[in-house]
Amino acid sequence: MVLSGRTEAFEPLVLPYRDSLMALAFRITWNREDAREAAQEALFRAFKYLHRYDPSQSFRNWILRIGANAACDRARKLRREREVVQEFGPEIRSKDDPEAGCRAREFQSDLASCLEVLSPREREVFVLRDIEDMSVGETARAIGGSSVSVRVHLSRARRKIRDAIRERYPHLEEKG
Repeated sequence: MVLSGRTEAFEPLVLPYRDSLMALAFRITWNREDAREAAQEALFRAFKYLHRYDPSQSFRNWILRIGANAACDRARKLRREREVVQEFGPEIRSKDDPEAGCRAREFQSDLASCLEVLSPREREVFVLRDIEDMSVGETARAIGGSSVSVRVHLSRARRKIRDAIRERYPHLEEKG
């Protein structure tokens, strides 16, 4: 039904993955609006390329791979735009967050700042493997790489995050 172009048959197919797509996109872009855009783009791509889906593979992993790619594309585009603004425009500062005192918001901000030290590929692998809990093999298929590549990027990502946490929060390090 879906393959024949019936859009109404597509929604029930992807509905169970909508929240996972949004969460994944947010963890890559760290912006709700950008995450919505990336998730919407992922759904569009999934519908457009549904004929390429291999039913012997996990549909969840297939659609999350599309979501990760859409979010990374969006993040790259925004990074290029920021570079242009910084080079040619006035310095732009983020607006004060009215909920700055909220612990959840602070934690989210702290985590985002720690993930900023990662390259786009390291962030993608870290999010898919450690946050979305995909296996090494699933992550490799999702990024179109090898298991060795996933392990290397994941190891680097974890080390960089550990170092960033130690630098920002030295009081958390065990004494002894």
